[in-house]
Amino acid sequence: MAATDDAAVSKDGLVIPLIDFAKFLHGTAEERAATARAILDGFQTAGFIYLRNHAIPTDVLRNAFSRSADFFDLPLDAKLAVGWTTPEANRGYSSPGREKVSQLLDSADIDKVRSAAPDLKESFEIGRESDPRFANPWPSEDGEGGRRLNGFRADMLDFHARCQAMHRDVMRAIAMGMGLPDGFFEPFVDVGDNTLRLLHYPAVNADVFKVNPGQVRAGEHSDYGSVTLLFQDSRGGLQVKSPTGQFVDATPIEGTVVINAGDLLARWSNDTIKSTIHRVVEPPRKEGVEYPPRYSIAYFCNPNSDSFIETLPGTYVSPQDKKYGGINSGEYLVQRLTATY
Repeated sequence: MAATDDAAVSKDGLVIPLIDFAKFLHGTAEERAATARAILDGFQTAGFIYLRNHAIPTDVLRNAFSRSADFFDLPLDAKLAVGWTTPEANRGYSSPGREKVSQLLDSADIDKVRSAAPDLKESFEIGRESDPRFANPWPSEDGEGGRRLNGFRADMLDFHARCQAMHRDVMRAIAMGMGLPDGFFEPFVDVGDNTLRLLHYPAVNADVFKVNPGQVRAGEHSDYGSVTLLFQDSRGGLQVKSPTGQFVDATPIEGTVVINAGDLLARWSNDTIKSTIHRVVEPPRKEGVEYPPRYSIAYFCNPNSDSFIETLPGTYVSPQDKKYGGINSGEYLVQRLTATY
């Protein structure tokens, strides 16, 4: 049986495969190899894949979304008390309009775009709990105000760990697909310097998008790291840029995780893997005069912060074919985040 099912998305030259990940996790040697090739091919052609039959149970995922809603329901002052501080830490709460995702690299240029059309979202970032340099700013779970968040920290750390395990499995599949040893990426990703981001796109009057044609919930951008695991609710709004330059709906499919390659993996692979532009716009359906709120959970995967990233074997013939010099992973990500906030 094929590792790739019918395409999750097929429009305007963009084909995003729907892949049965169980065949890599539990299949025969032949099924694992075929699934690895399908995953790599998806990243090389579309930059995006959908995985079904992954290892995160439905009830765990449902609980993560529920706890995310609990956090965003807190009063603003309680959320600001655990506010995002620095690109180096990359932890804490960001209020609507603070972050402006963009392909621009100059902070002054991003400020101009942010002023014209701020992203209509708020987020909460959770990093590796064991990082000796930076602590996660957790909301209180004590007293009347914190009662609704009882167990929030434990639930989020559990979900972070499950996503880290999926990240390592996906990187094993990429290595196998590229003809590298199964554990090639393990020394680069074993620490887990990744970021779990809870995202809330508040309900908004439909007229907002009519009055300002440039208004979106999250501007067009590529992600910065190796891969991103994205769990969507049923609202929709995620769009991926096709080879023809059109934005195509990446419609939610229940029980799947959407995974896209980031800029650092594209660089690492000598651009044989694509980091594709995407954005979040108003969802396909509105309720009355409003577009309803949207929740998503993104897990941004990166090489260990002290990893030195050089062009992967097999992606070049001679040193002259390398498009990029080596770079420290942590320094690269801080550089990108500094421009964004």
